[in-house]
Amino acid sequence: MKKLQTTLMILFTLLTVNLFADGNARLQVIHNSADPAAETVDIYVNGALFQDDFMFRTATPFVDVPSGVELNIGVAPGKSTGPGDIIATIPVTLAEGQTYAAIANGVLDPSQFAGNPDGEVTAFNLFLKKNVRESAFFNRFVEFLVFHGATDAPEIDVRVQNIFRSRLVNDLMYGEFSWYKRVFPGSFVVDITPADDKNTVVASFEIDLSGLGGGAAIVFASGFLNPGANQDGQAFGLFAALPDGTVVEFPQVVPTAELQVIHNSSDPAANVVDIYVNGSLFQDDFAFRTATPFVEVPAGVELAIGVAGGNSSGPEDIIATIPVTLDADETYVAIANGVLDPNSFAENPDGRSIAFDLYAKDGIRTDARWFHRTDFLVFHGATDAPAVDVIVRDSYYGKIVDDASYGDFTNYLSVRPNEYILDVTPGNDNSTVVASFVADLTGLGGGSAVVFASGFLNPGANQDGQAFGLFAALADGTVVEFPAVDPETPEARLQVIHNSADPAAEVVDIYVNDDLFLNDFAFRDATPFVNVPAEVELGIGIAGSDSEGPEDIIATIPVTLENNQTYVAFANGVLDPGMFAENPDGRSIAFDLYAIDNVREEARWGFLVDLLVFHGSSDAPGVDVIARGWWSFRLINDLFYGDFADYRSVFAQKYQLDVTPSFDNSTVVASFEADLSGLKGGSAIVFASGFLNPSANQDGATFGLFAALPDGTVIELPAVSGGYALTNPTMKLNSNVPQSFELGQNYPNPFNPTTSISFSLPEPGNVSLKVYNVLGQEVETLVSGYRDAGIHTVDFDASRMASGVYFYRITTDNFSESRKMMLLK
Repeated sequence: MKKLQTTLMILFTLLTVNLFADGNARLQVIHNSADPAAETVDIYVNGALFQDDFMFRTATPFVDVPSGVELNIGVAPGKSTGPGDIIATIPVTLAEGQTYAAIANGVLDPSQFAGNPDGEVTAFNLFLKKNVRESAFFNRFVEFLVFHGATDAPEIDVRVQNIFRSRLVNDLMYGEFSWYKRVFPGSFVVDITPADDKNTVVASFEIDLSGLGGGAAIVFASGFLNPGANQDGQAFGLFAALPDGTVVEFPQVVPTAELQVIHNSSDPAANVVDIYVNGSLFQDDFAFRTATPFVEVPAGVELAIGVAGGNSSGPEDIIATIPVTLDADETYVAIANGVLDPNSFAENPDGRSIAFDLYAKDGIRTDARWFHRTDFLVFHGATDAPAVDVIVRDSYYGKIVDDASYGDFTNYLSVRPNEYILDVTPGNDNSTVVASFVADLTGLGGGSAVVFASGFLNPGANQDGQAFGLFAALADGTVVEFPAVDPETPEARLQVIHNSADPAAEVVDIYVNDDLFLNDFAFRDATPFVNVPAEVELGIGIAGSDSEGPEDIIATIPVTLENNQTYVAFANGVLDPGMFAENPDGRSIAFDLYAIDNVREEARWGFLVDLLVFHGSSDAPGVDVIARGWWSFRLINDLFYGDFADYRSVFAQKYQLDVTPSFDNSTVVASFEADLSGLKGGSAIVFASGFLNPSANQDGATFGLFAALPDGTVIELPAVSGGYALTNPTMKLNSNVPQSFELGQNYPNPFNPTTSISFSLPEPGNVSLKVYNVLGQEVETLVSGYRDAGIHTVDFDASRMASGVYFYRITTDNFSESRKMMLLK
């Protein structure tokens, strides 16, 4: 009944005023007075009740009100009995056809509240804004203005986190409205900062506008920065009033950091501990050489990290407390290390303190920067060990740790997820290997780890604590021990490929020093790369597939491999050359083992593919191989039977490989499709196999091209008929004109801080290539002007920009396309 009476009174008032008005205006009223005495008010217009029990942080919808006449807007306490209870009256006159917002703000008695830092008047008032929008001009955007309604807050800026040129609001003082802002309907986080200090964040809020495409809103700052100095009024917050009167509170984002804790104290007395944070139990019964997963913890405040014995009954049992303060949005690892009583343990050889402490490191990665890599850093946590180097055996990575002393972290290293042997040596003597470990990273593609040295080199001098070892903590808290290997055993890496096309050798057994190495090894099969003895002669014997032992070996080839070297060995040729066609170039085709060192198990560069080519077709002459893709080039030049070509690094894409006689590129012997698009960062050994003329070679397998991958997979490259070379034998090798417009995905992506963007133009013309942030603001022009037809690449350096999502867009006379990229610093 009361609501009906109120509605009738409003209608009566507006009808009466309209008799004298020129027309109507549109009006939304927002209650934003944080004065506790004005928490609920009644609003009167010209003495008639307009809004009953109008609560703080609520709004009316937009309604039609009279224009051209003075409206006396009165404010009375909630539950008022009539206009006699009005405590403040504000006269306004609205223009016909105009749209307004009126925000009731301020406090009833300013002397009872904190003053405004900029000297602005905080007395209760009605702040009026015209040209207010009830919808956006463009349906794909959200449009809003911002009102500063926090009486004790200074002049502010509003900035979007992690976006270059991100200032949404500039120098907004109490009682002021900003200009309208236009953004994409998404979700982002804003920081409220003093106008003169962008590095001090007053508060952060999550702004979710994803459901407001085409809509408009009035965003208003509300409440007190310091409620205790303002009669315990409501705390500072950010809100949005929608045109229908709905008020949405934007949740405050509390600064946090991510933290992983690793227990690496080798002191037997600290074998199991309890960890407290600010007096609250954080980790119960935390065992030596275990780790927590990454968890969110408060940032920007001091954390007192306390260590107590296992099974502690409370914070009163803490035996060591270490204060730490973490930065917001940063990722840390903290390693509990050292011993409780240094006098009872061997000293550190470099004079480093070995007292129990927390060793923290920021910039930690919870996954790899690139999905096909594994990223890790190393921590030296062995108290009685000197400064060390760590060398990756049999790898161009070489020395990955250089002169790391106890308590030091290294920088990150990014490697292919393979198996490695790590040799630990004194920092000043790489010829002396202290210990060696197998680091099996094969299952960690796209992952990260913190590798840490742990335990004592001399347990007997350290209360018989745990012996020295190497461990890795993964992001989920799993700790993996790297198995120790004998550092005195010389080893090499070897892959064996069976490429003998002799039908009598289609399946063979391989013996090494009379021990069976490979059983039923089939033609065109390969082993993965494996560790084998080095610096000793290996007698590699070949026997038929049904052999019963080394006495059945029909051919033995001696080889000696170098320590820490990587090889591929091809079993090739025929058992009885007199029964097969001769090689046109006079090369011997007798069965033999063709080996080469310096073989790669991955590409030198993460965005390329490295190829090694072997000519293994006994009746084929010397050949060239022409690769045709975006452009054409000679991949192999003058390769003869039994020879390896040098490594070639190519882009990871599809190619057509045309095999031609070495001195006649117009005659194509055969063409094959090589799809390398899935091998970015990888390597392969491409080999010619079989006979050009099977009928002259006991009907052996016909000629083909194959690729052996490091894991032993062998892929047959499909033969192509009617390809570029066959249909266009006069095609120039340097032709690179594409057939269509294309904007490529930037590489690498994500990136830090540089990346490359390629685009294809089938015709010349004017080109614009620009970069935008998520607000649609242009941040960089990469290309602007005329470009010839062809494939173009441009580099983008984002070193001065913040991490986040960016878009890049190409525009020509006949083509336009956008793509997304991510900057991760």
